Amino acid sequence: MRLALQFEMPGLLENIRRIAPELEVVVLPPDQPVTLEKPVDALLASPLGGSQVEELLRQSPALDWVHVFGTGVDDYPLKQLSAQRVSCSKGATAVPIAEWVMAVILAQSKRLPGSWIDQPPEQWYMAELDSLAGKTLGLVGFGSIGQAVARRALAFDMEVLATVRRFRPSPVEGVTLLEHVDEVIERADHLVLALPATAASEGLMDAERLRRMKPGSHLVNISRAGLVDQEALRAQLDNGPLARASLDVVAPEPLPAGHWLYTHPKVRLSPHISWSSPQSYQRVFEVFYANLRRWLDGEPLEGLIDTDAGY
Repeated sequence: MRLALQFEMPGLLENIRRIAPELEVVVLPPDQPVTLEKPVDALLASPLGGSQVEELLRQSPALDWVHVFGTGVDDYPLKQLSAQRVSCSKGATAVPIAEWVMAVILAQSKRLPGSWIDQPPEQWYMAELDSLAGKTLGLVGFGSIGQAVARRALAFDMEVLATVRRFRPSPVEGVTLLEHVDEVIERADHLVLALPATAASEGLMDAERLRRMKPGSHLVNISRAGLVDQEALRAQLDNGPLARASLDVVAPEPLPAGHWLYTHPKVRLSPHISWSSPQSYQRVFEVFYANLRRWLDGEPLEGLIDTDAGY
């Protein structure tokens, strides 16, 4: 059995050899033509390594399994892999992302960092801070990240609404699932985008939906930038109902110097880091290692992707 890697990281080869000493491992040079001495049976893929897929399939027509490193697969050419089993590390970074979401929601509610002081204020004891209790959190997307956010929001006594593509009973007690995304958008004080990026979700938050958000509401995007029309967002921040946009994803990435998102007074921007924690890489790789054992033992894989749906 042969496994190809589209990238190499410290400890990766050692761990693979510990799990499967009989497995032959081939490291593909990044951004270069694929030249295999023998076909491979599986691939640990980089989300940005799609340019090698067509040639890899031509040289390995019996390729059985592809695991895409990370949790997002929207930059990988899934349509070319319809005959293969494709998995990713779904849910591995749900906890740090959910913590980041709650941090920006609390920052908006408690006027942070604006309410910190470094000199005597005009008055002590008085402020106009908000509370999360009784406020409505809207979740567009209710996978592992959305559910992790919901559990934390419920602990703050928030009302939690979520929408899913295929309606089902809520897997988190206390969360109300709604069939129509517009109802969630219109009712949310804090609206969190937690959908995978697909053709169906592209441009979800267009000018019309942004206009329909609740006055004084807060948009949080930890999904992909393509879900939001950025120019329409700018218009709604300037003249519409939005009080704040907290964005961990933007287009393009990296964002060039001088872009309006850096300096807009109603935007809080971070450089696609909501996933980060001391355990993030370990958890992402643990999903791959567990699937590697399953694949070698002929067991069902976890984190499988529907290559037609794109998630």
